[in-house]
Amino acid sequence: MNKYIIVGIILVVLVALLATNKKLIETLKNIYKIEELRKRILFTLGLLLVYRLGSFVTLPGLSHAALESWTNNFAQDSSSLMGLLNIFSGGAFSQASIFALGVMPYITASIIIQLMGIMVPYFRKMQREGESGRRKMNQWTRFLTIAVLLLQAPAYLKTQVPPQAIVQETGFIITSTIILIAGTMFIMWLGEKITDKGIGNGISLIIMIGIVARLPQAFLQEFMFKLEGNMGSIIMLIVELVFLALVFMLAIAIVQAVRKIPVQYAKRIVGNKQYGGVRQYIPLKLNAANVMPIIFAQALMFIPGLIWQGGAFADIQSFWYNFTLAVLVIVFTYFYTAIIVNPQMMADDMKRNGGFIPGVKPGKSTVTYIDNIMTRITLPGSIFLALITVLPAIAMKLGISQSFAYFYGGTSLLIMVGVVLDTLKQIESYLLMRHYDGLMKTGRIQGRY
Repeated sequence: MNKYIIVGIILVVLVALLATNKKLIETLKNIYKIEELRKRILFTLGLLLVYRLGSFVTLPGLSHAALESWTNNFAQDSSSLMGLLNIFSGGAFSQASIFALGVMPYITASIIIQLMGIMVPYFRKMQREGESGRRKMNQWTRFLTIAVLLLQAPAYLKTQVPPQAIVQETGFIITSTIILIAGTMFIMWLGEKITDKGIGNGISLIIMIGIVARLPQAFLQEFMFKLEGNMGSIIMLIVELVFLALVFMLAIAIVQAVRKIPVQYAKRIVGNKQYGGVRQYIPLKLNAANVMPIIFAQALMFIPGLIWQGGAFADIQSFWYNFTLAVLVIVFTYFYTAIIVNPQMMADDMKRNGGFIPGVKPGKSTVTYIDNIMTRITLPGSIFLALITVLPAIAMKLGISQSFAYFYGGTSLLIMVGVVLDTLKQIESYLLMRHYDGLMKTGRIQGRY
């Protein structure tokens, strides 16, 4: 069956589903009626289109014929660590694009600055300076991103770009390094503009769009592979899609899961007005660390895979690679949760505002109580992250193609779920402020009420 016919069938099915969903059509009309929201969405889509177009612009001085042959071989070896990076960049990594390094250097710099904010007093002081401190830390992050690019760009050009594809060798490394640095900085600028004038978090959307860009091709390859088999293969494809939907539902439930700690505020009367005397809650997230433990763990796993080529740690389907990765994810989940959740600060804020947890003494007892709860809820959260991390390898072992298996878990799944939920919250707030129904009338998007 011709692949264009298959794509046409898929589009017809999507249009039919859209036409039968009156609620969704009405919501889209409401979104279009809000001028500010409409402009922000169109602005975001426009900049994301610019990013995707730039991902196909190759570095000058390369032979397109030799590069295309290398790209095809690279895509087939998606079980390697470099293949994993290629999927996160939306294919720009293997195409030697001007956006080949994507925003990964910026993420690396952000993680380093975050850790320095904990360990270095100068950066810790900046974190407490509010908006001015945030601007200073952003500036430091940009400078550090350039420093990381000065190391990563030449390494990428010397190790990942095939020598036979380089047509103009004179000054190629220098000029291409400058272009790669400019490409990453331009992506950062696009992300900041989306955050300021668009909808959602710009950097997160850029990462997500690079991942999602590989989904249609991966699904089409899986569909064609199953189509070549017998009727049992088609049934297996349906089972795969159902399982993928269940994984997404579980990821959404875990990302939004919170443990509410009741806090009672003392009643006080100032003049003729009464303040306090109400019960509120501190929401402690089951997965407070979000996707950061997976990023930390995978960054460490890159090191042995690059040093010992061909070993167990170079194959992301091997048992020892996935076992070590899962253990690292659990360890880093506790580590990162301890960094971002400060029970002492929570207890001090409650005491300062006249609040207390019913049945718990203020002060040290409150700190211990919150710390014990965080320790207990972090365990299932860390196990869930470890399971999500190794799910792609399990899917590959069960016969799912490598490119499609990456969407069953790992960083890509959590990034997609987190970014989509965050963007939906912003759109939901615009709709509710204009007295329209939200995206889902019976939905439970956090922040809706």
